[in-house]
Amino acid sequence: MELDQGNTAFLLIAAALVLLMTPGLAFFYGGLVKAKSVISMMMMSFGALGLIGVLWVLYGYAITFSNAGVGNFVGVDSIIGIDLDQLGLTGAYNEAVSGEFSTPFPTLAFAAFQATFAIITVALISGAIADRAKFGAWMVFAGVWATVVYFPVASWVFNFTLTDGVTSDGGWIAYTVGAIDFAGGTAVHINAGAAALALALVLGKRVGFAKGVSVPHNPPFVLLGAGLLWFGWFGFNAGSELAADGVAAIAFLNTIAAPAAAILGWLLVEKIKDGKPTSVGAASGAVAGLVAITPACAVLTPGWAIVLGIVAGVVCALAIDLKFKLGFDDSLDVVGIHLVGGLIGTLYIGFFGTGVGLFLGGGPEQLGKQALAAFAVLAYSFVLSFIIGWVIQKTMGFRITTEDEIAGVDTVVHGEEGYVLSDAR
Repeated sequence: MELDQGNTAFLLIAAALVLLMTPGLAFFYGGLVKAKSVISMMMMSFGALGLIGVLWVLYGYAITFSNAGVGNFVGVDSIIGIDLDQLGLTGAYNEAVSGEFSTPFPTLAFAAFQATFAIITVALISGAIADRAKFGAWMVFAGVWATVVYFPVASWVFNFTLTDGVTSDGGWIAYTVGAIDFAGGTAVHINAGAAALALALVLGKRVGFAKGVSVPHNPPFVLLGAGLLWFGWFGFNAGSELAADGVAAIAFLNTIAAPAAAILGWLLVEKIKDGKPTSVGAASGAVAGLVAITPACAVLTPGWAIVLGIVAGVVCALAIDLKFKLGFDDSLDVVGIHLVGGLIGTLYIGFFGTGVGLFLGGGPEQLGKQALAAFAVLAYSFVLSFIIGWVIQKTMGFRITTEDEIAGVDTVVHGEEGYVLSDAR
C-alpha cells in the first residue's frame, strides 16, 4: 500500500500533542497539592512517562496489538496475547526500513501515538494518592498495572484490523460488544478512575483529611496544566481518527465545545454552592468536559456536545464531594472527574449518539452496549488495582509514615524543595 504522507504527518503530530498532556498533567496536579508535595506529585507523572514509555516499546504494543503482523493490526478477544514479532517493536521497525506498508501509515507512527495514551492513563491515577505515596512503590505499581490492566483493556478497545484502510475487525469491547469509544473513555478514563478509587482505599486518608483542609498551593500551575491538557487533547481525540478528514474535524470541534460548556456548568455549581466561582473550578470543569467528550467526540453534533459538557461540568462538580460523604481520600478528584466523567461520556452515546442514540434514531441496544463496556472495565480495573496496591502495601509499603507526611514528601522522598526562596541553607 502506498504511504499517505499527509495522514502520517497528522498522526505523528497528534502523538506529540498527546505526549505533552503528561507534563501538562504534572502542572495540573502539582498546583493542586501542598507546596511541600509539588515535586513528589510532578515526579509521579514524569516517572510514568519514563517507565511506561520503555515498557510500551519492549512489550506493551506487542500485548495491546497482539497477533498484529507487520503493519496489520489484528484484533483478539483474549485478555492477554503477545505478538512475538512486535516485542521491542522489531516488526514495526523492519516495516519502516523496508518501506513496504499494508496500512496508509507506518506501524511505528501508530505505535508512537498509542504509547502516549498508555503513559497518560497511568499518570492520571497518581492524583488519588497525592501527599502520601512512596515514589518507588508508585513505580512498581505503575509497571505492574500497565502490564496486567492497561495493555489488556486497551486491546479490548483499540485493537483492530485495517484492510485497505478500512476497519473490519477488532477487540472485545469495540467489536464483540459493539460499544462506541472513539478515543478512550473506557480504556483511559474509567480505567484510571477505577484504579484511583482502589488505591485511595488501599492507602487510606491523609493526615487531617476533611473538607476544606487541603487548599491548592498554586492555582496558576493548575490553569497552566489545564491549558496544556486541553491543547494536547486535540491530538488525543482528533488523532484517534488516524486521518485528517471530516470525522477528525468533528472530533476537533467537539473538543472545543464540550469542555467550554463544562467550565460554565462547573462555575455555576460553585456560584450556587459557595457563592464564588474559582480558577481551580474553571480548570477542573474544562478537564471534566474533556474527559466526557473523549469517547463521544466523533458521534455527537456540536449542539449535543455542548449539552454533554454542561452535564459533565455540573455532575462532576457535585461528584467530587462524594469522597467526604463516603470517606475515601481521592486527593485530587480523579474519581470525581475521570471515573464519573468517563461514565457520563460513555453512557451519553447511548442516548444522544448520532444515529445510534435512544433519542436520535437508535434503540436501547446501544445504551446497553455502552453500559456493559463501561462497567466491565470499571470492575476489571478496580479489582486488579486493589490487589496490586494491597500487595505492594503489605510487602514493600506504599504509603510513607505519618511523620514523613507531616514533614513533607518532597524533602523526605526526593531530597528537594519545590520553592527555595533563599540561597541561605
